[in-house]
Amino acid sequence: MTAHFASMDPKLRRVLITVCTMTATVMQALDTTIANVALPYMQGSLSASLDQINWVLTSYIVAAAIMTAPIGWLSERFGRKKLFIICVGGFTIASLLCALAQNIEQMVLFRLLQGMAGAALVPLSQSVLLDTYSAEERGQAMAIWGVGVMLGPIMGPTLGAWLTENYSWHWVFLINLPIGIITLLGMWIFMDETKKHEHLRFDWFGFVALAVGIGSLQLLLDRGEQVGWFDSREIWIEAIVSVAGFYYFFAHSLTTDEPFVRFEMFKDRSFISGCIFMLVIGVVLFGTMALVTPFMQNLLGYPIQTAGFLLGSRGVGTLITMLAAPRLMRMVHPRYLILSGLLLAGGTLYYMTGFSLDVTKTTIVVTSIIQGIGLGLLFVPISTVAFATLPAHLRTGATAITTLTRNIGSSIGISMVIANLTSKTTEMHARLTEQVTPFNNALQMSDVVGNMNVQTDTGRALLDAIVAQQASMLAYLNDFKLLMVLTLAVIPLVLIVGRARPAPE
Repeated sequence: MTAHFASMDPKLRRVLITVCTMTATVMQALDTTIANVALPYMQGSLSASLDQINWVLTSYIVAAAIMTAPIGWLSERFGRKKLFIICVGGFTIASLLCALAQNIEQMVLFRLLQGMAGAALVPLSQSVLLDTYSAEERGQAMAIWGVGVMLGPIMGPTLGAWLTENYSWHWVFLINLPIGIITLLGMWIFMDETKKHEHLRFDWFGFVALAVGIGSLQLLLDRGEQVGWFDSREIWIEAIVSVAGFYYFFAHSLTTDEPFVRFEMFKDRSFISGCIFMLVIGVVLFGTMALVTPFMQNLLGYPIQTAGFLLGSRGVGTLITMLAAPRLMRMVHPRYLILSGLLLAGGTLYYMTGFSLDVTKTTIVVTSIIQGIGLGLLFVPISTVAFATLPAHLRTGATAITTLTRNIGSSIGISMVIANLTSKTTEMHARLTEQVTPFNNALQMSDVVGNMNVQTDTGRALLDAIVAQQASMLAYLNDFKLLMVLTLAVIPLVLIVGRARPAPE
């Protein structure tokens, strides 16, 4: 750093560092969902099949999951600033390559590289903010950081739809270039390097075992719906390989002198509670997103941008709560905020089980805002308390673990609700069809016969469409109930949440 920037006012410098870390967080968080809506456009442009184009998402998810775990070690060995700059630069270059891809093979390769580079951005940004702010100000820091983490996935589909419809799918990747360049320059100028531990040796066996376990699990969760879950040999193979990978990772890590992951962080009760609730946030946040967007598009008939704006109202609620959460944490024990968040999230999901095809936009917006408030009450206290009592040298590795936990939770949540949606739609369709008989008096009513004569092909087709629509509606409501039960089931775990006492530096 030049002498000019070294003498900069510390408060101003802290603000600039916060801005740089936030842009890195937002950039990575957006890319978890922004490309989803552009897939149909990419499929035609890249001449890819439906199965091939899905690898644009799968390759990114798997690469990011595998490369999240070693971030703690890499940061200690080579320095956090250097690692951060390399990852931001790599992510930006990979984004440009994705925009320039000429075929599906290139796109999958470049998305793989993008996922590898992007894996470090969220945990490193969290670690930087935890070290930049004092123990008393970390609630505020986690609120700022949480805005990017929570709003990115929510706003991604809307921004992706707008860019794709008004420009082209290439812009969902090109948008990262100016953000990445500004972030890169800011980090290079304003950030300080951490101490490097050049004596550290990389635990290759532990890394490979964990990578195999996580990678196979992510493939299982991402591909399960497409290939029929455990009716497919592929899913059985991935399940067996995943179990074997995790087994060898734990067996090796518990018997070696220098394990790949420092298990001493798991002796901290608050950190364990943070990991559990991060898993729940991943399931509820992404599981609900995976349901609400197609619900509004496919059943209510809203265009993607309208659906995106309605879903974005949840982000408004989250933003409001995150701004207020640091002050609330000074007045109320974190466990009560987390309890309130769970009750609000569970309560809104219960209300959503009563949705119908006539649900209004106002109802969706109000429900989404309240749900966003609940998620905000969960995220900030959990992010603060989880690291409150951890020593400074464990923070970077711990942020990687919580990020990995949240990402796995999101994969589980999406896979769980989509699998349940598919099976329940089939089940409900069969149940409703059982009632479609000549002896059903409702079908003999004059106004029904006048508009839908089941004796004609047109009438039968219309009746089948109505049955299919109602079956889908019932399946969505069943999924909302499933997420509600999961959210309320973890309420007893708030008892293990401790206070945010300062950790030794």
